[in-house]
Amino acid sequence: MSQSRSVTAALLPVLTLFLGLQMGMAYEAQRSMHPTVTTTTIVTRGTGSGAGIEDPQNQVDISFLWMVWRTLLHSYIAPQDLKPSVMVFGAAEGLVRSVGDPYTVLMSAKQTERFRQTISGMLEGIGAELKEKDRLIIVVSSLKGSPAEKAWLRAEDVIAAVDGTSTEGLSLTDVVGKIRGPKGTPVKLTVYRRTESKPLTLTIIRAAIQVPSVEATILKTQTGALGVLTLNEFGQSSMNEVRSALEQFKSAEPPVKGIILDLRDNGGGLLDGAIELTSMFIRKGTIVSVEHRGEPLEAHDAQGHPLFPDLPMVVLVNEGTASSSEITAGALQDLGRATIIGMKTYGKGTVQEVIDLPGGSALRVTVARWLTPKGKNLGKEGVMPDIVVDLTTQDIDAKKDRQMEAAVGWLTSHRVTVKTGTGVTKP
Repeated sequence: MSQSRSVTAALLPVLTLFLGLQMGMAYEAQRSMHPTVTTTTIVTRGTGSGAGIEDPQNQVDISFLWMVWRTLLHSYIAPQDLKPSVMVFGAAEGLVRSVGDPYTVLMSAKQTERFRQTISGMLEGIGAELKEKDRLIIVVSSLKGSPAEKAWLRAEDVIAAVDGTSTEGLSLTDVVGKIRGPKGTPVKLTVYRRTESKPLTLTIIRAAIQVPSVEATILKTQTGALGVLTLNEFGQSSMNEVRSALEQFKSAEPPVKGIILDLRDNGGGLLDGAIELTSMFIRKGTIVSVEHRGEPLEAHDAQGHPLFPDLPMVVLVNEGTASSSEITAGALQDLGRATIIGMKTYGKGTVQEVIDLPGGSALRVTVARWLTPKGKNLGKEGVMPDIVVDLTTQDIDAKKDRQMEAAVGWLTSHRVTVKTGTGVTKP
């Protein structure tokens, strides 16, 4: 089974494949020294061949392609259906797909238009995140407070049909287009769930999704108070909200004895946010390195002046933790600053650019990788928790959060008790 992944920005109010793509595009725009960088920036380049790269026209024999084309023209039963423009795009699409990178995709003019609308946050939908794996459309997570969450659409659900139309053979972009729609309108999803023997039918009412960026609470325990900080996205104002919440933790009475940073189902955002957040908890060190083709590693170090460099800390992660969330969790783990609890993260560790092509189409292509302080490739490895705690279907139905319980248990006693049926394991 291949480990194909795809990506989506955490707070886009639609189902989409672009986990963390905004972060990558904003980062690439910064590298290009654009005067203004926002999460909706699209980096575009010309279509000429790069310096030092030999034109494949001079070194590749494509006579096989012409042989297949001529055979179709001579033998196919319905020659009127052989449309040259469609066939050319299909050949190019297959060329891109053969690279084997699920993030490098050729988009038609219509798909490109949808993509640009999606990253601008202009659309409405059900508020969930999808990936494509082994030609299946799989749910990464449902955003907090979204229609998808209220309808119990869950991580790892496989979407088999949309409004009765099978998703077999459809691209992720095509499925996204079928699921999105105006707020107040219904969409019916047929899903397969690993714990159910039969497919489920979920009717979800679309809406404009508004999720709070930061939620902060102080949890009182028998051994002292714990600060719980939930970060739902890495938006442009998120770090100011995080800093304000941490300042409240510093002045709390009784004093906060530990911190839980909840990054579950956080699909990422801006790279700068990941660096700033991590810097609030460490004094020094490299947080993430960026690997570009043919260039030295570009290290991003702690910014200094941390708010909580020493307080015991747990970071909660799950399968929906991706992109800049993984950068933060991976850095805090590699630097020995925090204990990671939950499930292995999504594995989004690459940067994409969008290159405009003739006719309104575009090529989304991977141009860089994120590496943790110890050199782990986040795109291949993700972040493996120090303590694995699964959140089962039964837990969700009972509104029981065993991952949070494990975090509290670790901070109050620095150990987790293993009990049958808890889903908790020691590292």
